[in-house]
Amino acid sequence: MIRFKLAEQMEKKQFRESRRLTVQEVAEGSGVNRMTLSKILNHRGYSTGTDIVDRLCTYFGCTVEELLEHVPE
Repeated sequence: MIRFKLAEQMEKKQFRESRRLTVQEVAEGSGVNRMTLSKILNHRGYSTGTDIVDRLCTYFGCTVEELLEHVPE
């Protein structure tokens, strides 16, 4: 299963910027729909396209490996 590390990336950005980061703010900054972000955060094993992964990596300034990980089932 592929696991998104979106919450971890949000926490890192909050720490770097010393402020709270909302899902709505990530949605507006990345161009990813808020509902999609909510599903990524709350639905185990949620699947999405590479365009979403690309947008999130660009927004957070991270690599794919920092956003996704493979977890054996």
